[in-house]
Amino acid sequence: MRKPVVIGVTGGSGSGKTSVTRSIYNRFKGHSILMIEQDSYYKDQSHLPFEERLKTNYDHPLAFDNDLLFEHIQSLQNYQSIEKPVYDYALHTRSEEVVVVEPRDVIILEGILVLEDERLRSIMDIKLYVDTDADIRIIRRLSRDIKERGRTLDSVIDQYVNVVRPMHNQFIEPTKRYADIIVPEGGHNHVAIDLMVTKIQTILEQKSIL
Repeated sequence: MRKPVVIGVTGGSGSGKTSVTRSIYNRFKGHSILMIEQDSYYKDQSHLPFEERLKTNYDHPLAFDNDLLFEHIQSLQNYQSIEKPVYDYALHTRSEEVVVVEPRDVIILEGILVLEDERLRSIMDIKLYVDTDADIRIIRRLSRDIKERGRTLDSVIDQYVNVVRPMHNQFIEPTKRYADIIVPEGGHNHVAIDLMVTKIQTILEQKSIL
């Protein structure tokens, strides 16, 4: 029985993993492909007071509902549709809305900690780590959070120093050892993306999907 190709794409915040994911996705437009963002699977916190939700460390593995994520990937592998959760960042909990996702032949699973969970690693055909220097990552994060999220410079720096950086060093960076392919400098590395696309095409052909 054929199964979809599952590709894990990870890297630190601001590494360019989303750019890499989109580049790969765009190369296969017209084929059967979908993206699943780990960020959609932050745990429901509706049982907590709002003040407690504000303390959530979104860079820690325990912030994610990987049980549900693993279950959903397995369903997609069996060509069954899922109801992907929607996270409400204003309320710091899961929304009541869901997004129906239909199965496809290629599944790209993207997120900062997709390689941290052994169960998720076990169902990936390709594991990719986007490796970008810390100074570039913090500059990108500063630009994004100030321009797009209305954050102050001080708040972004404080969060980076006290949460993002230590969590990256403790949980994200170590998952590099599980990667099949390491991509330096994210979406700007067109050679690595070309190699990834070629590898995916090979796997698809072996599975007689293309």
